[in-house]
Amino acid sequence: MPETPFVQLAELGQQLEQTSKRLELTALLADFLQGLAPEELPPAVRLTIGQVFPEWDERALNISWRAVQTVLRNLTDASPAIQEEIYRQAVDGGEAARMLLEQTRSQPIEPPPLTLLEVFHAFEALAETAGKGSQTRKEALLLGLFRRATPVEAKTLVKVISQEMRHGVNEGLMLEAIARAARVKPRLVQRANQLWGDLGEVALTALTRGENGLKQVELRLFRPLKPMLAQTATDLAEAFERHGGHLALEYKLDGARVQIHRQGDQVRIYSRQLADVTGSLPDVVAEVKEALGVEEAIVEGEALAVDQQGRPLPFQHLMRRFRRKHALAETVAEIPVQLHLFDALYLNGKTLLDFPYQDRWQALEAAAGQVKRVRRVIPTTLAEGQAFAEAAFREGHEGVMAKALDSPYTPGVRGKAWLKLKHVVTLDLVIVAADWGYGRRHGWLSNYHLATRDADTGRYLVVGKTFKGLTDPEFEAMTRRLLALEQSRRGSTVFVQPQVVVEVLFNEIQASRQYESGLALRFARIACLREDKLAVEADTLQTLRQLYEQQFDYKGRRGEG
Repeated sequence: MPETPFVQLAELGQQLEQTSKRLELTALLADFLQGLAPEELPPAVRLTIGQVFPEWDERALNISWRAVQTVLRNLTDASPAIQEEIYRQAVDGGEAARMLLEQTRSQPIEPPPLTLLEVFHAFEALAETAGKGSQTRKEALLLGLFRRATPVEAKTLVKVISQEMRHGVNEGLMLEAIARAARVKPRLVQRANQLWGDLGEVALTALTRGENGLKQVELRLFRPLKPMLAQTATDLAEAFERHGGHLALEYKLDGARVQIHRQGDQVRIYSRQLADVTGSLPDVVAEVKEALGVEEAIVEGEALAVDQQGRPLPFQHLMRRFRRKHALAETVAEIPVQLHLFDALYLNGKTLLDFPYQDRWQALEAAAGQVKRVRRVIPTTLAEGQAFAEAAFREGHEGVMAKALDSPYTPGVRGKAWLKLKHVVTLDLVIVAADWGYGRRHGWLSNYHLATRDADTGRYLVVGKTFKGLTDPEFEAMTRRLLALEQSRRGSTVFVQPQVVVEVLFNEIQASRQYESGLALRFARIACLREDKLAVEADTLQTLRQLYEQQFDYKGRRGEG
């Protein structure tokens, strides 16, 4: 069977962009998959949704937009003015590449035409290019691809590199297409993807081995599962109502969620993004080897940075552990980490995903050995639950999780079986600048620079940025409003008169070297516009400093016992 030309995948992307109807999208994808050779299925499925490798695969392209622009300049003769105009018109980098090559290409397309597998193998080579001079070698590899690419193929290449496909095909829709192409039940395809976390391998199994192959799919040690996700509840009363009073509450720790795989002395730890973070947590690895009561396990928990008294440290200190590559022993001593388990997915050969949460907890209790579990209660009244949530706050934690006692574990699904209730603080801040958006927010000022007023100097100092909280019509209205207040521009940032006041939700105030204010908000998002307030009435830097210090009534502070 001849190799599939890459242009077929690129043209499929064009077709997908022309419709938003789910059935039509699914049919287009299924027809495409049915025409592929078995070895082409895994890369084709991943590339279609903007992935080269499975999410758990450590390899990454690490190609900057600047590198792409360098390659495009080698193939075109566009003046700076024409380039700027094309970038202004294009909705994303892929569309800009197509327009540049269509309008200003200075060299003919080189033969032979690209094939799907050639492109995939080229991306593999790009991901494996490292070390001294790697940037130059990557640009040479990219140039080799783009010399042979038609404008629409170049568009697709850039979209894969940026992981911004913008054709409406997400993982869920691709799973439907795989099921349709293979003529198998969608639930079998979804289950296989939950266990393997690789759409490409699932597609290969479904289209070559059918339902029998999918039914034999099993969970694999050292292949991380996507974490089960939670919806947000406004308060405990809502959680009690949704779960009919049959729920457990757990402390929601302000740490990093980890999934731990153990087989004897082999232990690997994965982040919620499925990255292998084992090397950053040698103390946790040692604890699992010594204290976990089973030889084979996949368990979930929270890694929490603590001070010498065991009080939780602000989240930013834990991130130092994850980023540190050298002098790790000193960092481990400086920022100790506690492990608190909250779920068991696999124990000694038995997969527990379909067991009710209450049964999984009991299995975890029996298997955890000396490893801590998160603090937990099964409240019989709302008042008891509220007292538990207040205790979590007083002990420096983020909030509580409410979990239905009868709920199975559904990897990658954000369902109502788990609800999160965070302690959230609000401030009134001033927008002093905004960045032009890209992708879906192209043409809008959508990343807002949030500032607080220094009561001593009257200056407005930035304490964070956010693009979260507004609807599309609100983005449009805010863009018009900010452009009317424009003072200057630098690159993609528009600086404005400090007049627009917004109420901002956030989870924590952190020390920051990035901002002149010395502070930064964590998880900032806009709750609403404060049309009733002038900028001079917004919260002050002095207020933020006071709130920052008050956090340590409940949290630990590095260096303090």
